[in-house]
Amino acid sequence: MKIRNSIWRRGTCLLLAVLFLFTDKIEAKADMYWPEGPSINTPSAIVIEINSGAVLYEKNSDEQNYPASITKIMTTMLALEYAELDEIVTFSADAVFKNEGNTSHIARDLNEQMTMEQCLYAVMLESANECAYAVAEHIGQKLGGDYQTFIDLMNQRAAEIGCTNTHFANANGLPDKNHYTSAHDMALISAEAYKNEAFRIIIETRIYRIPPTNKHSEITPLNNHHAMISNYKTREHLYEYCTGGKTGYTNAAGATLVSYAEKDGLALVCVVMKTNSGVYYKDTRNMFEHCFQNFQKVSIGENGTAGEDGSVSTGIMNNYEAFVKLDENAQIVLPITADLADVEMSLVNEDLPSGVIAQLNYTYGGHVAGCANVVFSNAKVEENYFEGQEKPSDVNVVVIKLGYIFTILGIIVGIGAVILIGKRLYDNYYVIRHDMEVKKQRRERFRPVSGRKKKWKKKDRMFK
Repeated sequence: MKIRNSIWRRGTCLLLAVLFLFTDKIEAKADMYWPEGPSINTPSAIVIEINSGAVLYEKNSDEQNYPASITKIMTTMLALEYAELDEIVTFSADAVFKNEGNTSHIARDLNEQMTMEQCLYAVMLESANECAYAVAEHIGQKLGGDYQTFIDLMNQRAAEIGCTNTHFANANGLPDKNHYTSAHDMALISAEAYKNEAFRIIIETRIYRIPPTNKHSEITPLNNHHAMISNYKTREHLYEYCTGGKTGYTNAAGATLVSYAEKDGLALVCVVMKTNSGVYYKDTRNMFEHCFQNFQKVSIGENGTAGEDGSVSTGIMNNYEAFVKLDENAQIVLPITADLADVEMSLVNEDLPSGVIAQLNYTYGGHVAGCANVVFSNAKVEENYFEGQEKPSDVNVVVIKLGYIFTILGIIVGIGAVILIGKRLYDNYYVIRHDMEVKKQRRERFRPVSGRKKKWKKKDRMFK
């Protein structure tokens, strides 16, 4: 018999309730220490730990500002999600003539053709505006629309990620009053992009060469302009833990910068906006150093799912895997003076990402430390345990024979009753035996008395 979604949800909620009860929960204390960040000159900035989503430092991070060319992080992320790297991109008149009037371009020609991979390297390393436009136009047409289709997709994706102060009007960051974001939103976008391996490979590349095309007979060299990872212009700002990033500048936006860094298990993204090139590398470095020195990664998978003896539950009577589990990659970030026992936890089961059943959100002293997703485990069970041929890829519905469940419960109750009765009899064996002996002795003892009474009655009758 098929269990409807409502029944499955109730079962899942029961399981999550048990998980919630058996997970350590200690109320956060008001005086918990959160490291105070460095003093910076940048007006708007933020540092987020990518894997946990924890905000480690922020300054006016929700203010709306013009992003300039760090917009291209969103453009590149969507291109990697909606296109293959070997797709051929053809440069239209709009791509060439609407964008080559500015300084950020690599001089592409009308009807020139490049692969998507070559275009994205040009976008992220040389900040080529005509390449960003051509990429957006190509994907918009691929989706059955045009350039504006891609812009709409940018805004849709931003909303999905959780951006609340963002609106994109173009794919390259050229000045537009309707093109804005915040440091916080840009950090969310940048963190999402960093989860894509192809994106990470592109941004950590120092030098790239575009081979001759149908319009250029020579090689086009590309250089990474982010000075914390590339010495293209100077070695002054090189930072050993930097893994890439994106620069940006317009007169309206000022200098903007997105930078990534990894150390000791922490993966950080730092966003600075509305600043100037004289301070943004220094401020970014100071924020990175502050976070690496004062925070630590704590794995939820290693600390929150095993029993006290280190064992892990494998389902009913340890015969099957659990149907749901905590995401094994889940982690939170805490000050180095704190540990998991200091964290407050809450259960969330609404407005969740696709494939996530629930979330355990962790906070420390009022600061978000991260979350752990509860997901389906894809447990394998015997074929006769489930019923039905179709199984959706996201596993939203489980079809179970209720008879098996009630039978198992009945057997368990019956066995429990037999064990209890047997134990009761065993514990009272000698008492019962003693009672039986006493009753037997009483019967033996009073039987003669009863017989004599009858004889006396006979004799009495004879005398009468």
